[in-house]
Amino acid sequence: MIKQRYPSQLLENAVDAIASLPGVGQRSALRLALHLLRQPVENVEHFTDAIAKMRREARWCRTCMMISDGEECSICADRRRDHSLICVVESVRDVMSIEATGQYNGVYHVLGGIISPINGTGPSDLTIKQLVERVKAAQGSETEVILALSGDVEGETTSFYIYRQISPYGVKVSTLARGLGFGDDLEYADQLTLGRSIANRQIFKP
Repeated sequence: MIKQRYPSQLLENAVDAIASLPGVGQRSALRLALHLLRQPVENVEHFTDAIAKMRREARWCRTCMMISDGEECSICADRRRDHSLICVVESVRDVMSIEATGQYNGVYHVLGGIISPINGTGPSDLTIKQLVERVKAAQGSETEVILALSGDVEGETTSFYIYRQISPYGVKVSTLARGLGFGDDLEYADQLTLGRSIANRQIFKP
């Protein structure tokens, strides 16, 4: 028989569930579980219901693959934004980081990762095909694609692959100005540096 770590099996189950989140260890999970235990039941129910509702009902935008409440996200649906400017990012978090700068008024395309052979992630695991279709549909217009990926080897590999896929369609392809250090993630860049990197973007040179 396996000995329980805590005096309550219910508490142990809750700690294990919280500890399954990335970056949360057993001690932090125990602290959070005990905090929730001290809250009014209706507060905890609101917390768990919000998470369950998000998981059940959240969707991915049919155009840019951003998280959305409906078929199209609020950014793609906003006709005041410049839809000829497509910023390609790795994740939803990168969209939030760029939006926080207030320096960008175009739209996005979320890849859902980057090409990483060591992690078994290839082009077919990302939304590159959907990006190519967007660019193909815009062929002949003033479309610009900004490759806003990290500057490490995997990010550069992904940028080069995308460039090879979309360059036949005659669109302008640019990349962030290197105010960001090699290997820096957009998520952790300060708003001023990231904003300047977008404003001073350069033509992509493979």
